[in-house]
Amino acid sequence: MLNEKRTAMIEMLICAVLWSIGGILIKLVKWNPFAIAGVRSLFSALTVLIYTKIGKMPLRLTKQVAVSSVLMALAFIAFVSANKLTTAANAIVIQYTLPLFIMIFSVLFFKEKFVRKDVFAVVFTFGGILLFFFDQLDMGKIWGNIIAIFSGMFLAGMYIGMGRAPAEDKISITFFGHLFTAIIGIPFLFVPGNEITAMSVFYIVILGVFQLGIPYILFAHASRTCPPLACSLLSAIEPILNPLWVLIFDGEKPGVFALIGGVIVILTVTLWCLPGKKEKKA
Repeated sequence: MLNEKRTAMIEMLICAVLWSIGGILIKLVKWNPFAIAGVRSLFSALTVLIYTKIGKMPLRLTKQVAVSSVLMALAFIAFVSANKLTTAANAIVIQYTLPLFIMIFSVLFFKEKFVRKDVFAVVFTFGGILLFFFDQLDMGKIWGNIIAIFSGMFLAGMYIGMGRAPAEDKISITFFGHLFTAIIGIPFLFVPGNEITAMSVFYIVILGVFQLGIPYILFAHASRTCPPLACSLLSAIEPILNPLWVLIFDGEKPGVFALIGGVIVILTVTLWCLPGKKEKKA
């Protein structure tokens, strides 16, 4: 059992590292963000489909699967759009607020209760997000920050839907989420202005197979034995590595206020995920 948990934690670390390469590759592809999201998800959907065929896993499209899949598609499109409009650091750190949105939606729609720790987490997280808007940003980056917030909200809704879905439907949500994104985004590939080169296609394939497809399969497998707390904490590597790759390979630097806000958000969400004394005893 211990070896299974260690394996699951290694899988989550691999997930976080692979997820983190999204920022730099999205920056390098000079396409419309809808086109990037669509073609990337086409390759992701094919990767997941191959996995389901090998594992003989059935796919079905129920109402619950459809809603969660649409939310996933909206999250993917919003994140890619935010990455194009604002810095990679802003996009990923603001999206990383999704655990707080999960809590807020759970309270609003499923009548779960706030505790004091939750209130502090919400206040500090949104305080950190506000700092992103204190940098000297043009309107494009401001809109990018706003879209990144919606990306976190959509992703939170998808997580709630997937969490409440039957076990056999989780892979269906993943597959149809990618498929819906592809259906929405691929038509934008034919909009004028997209620089379709051999390297851009290569980057898109890497994004689809290695940045989304394989990590989502690993995440589905790891979540069977890796506790949600461990999964959340290990995934915190992504918002740290993502802007680092962009800085190294593209030279993009986040602003001072964005850096301070990012530290506040990452620390707040990480500390919020840590169990309190009562939770440890439970």
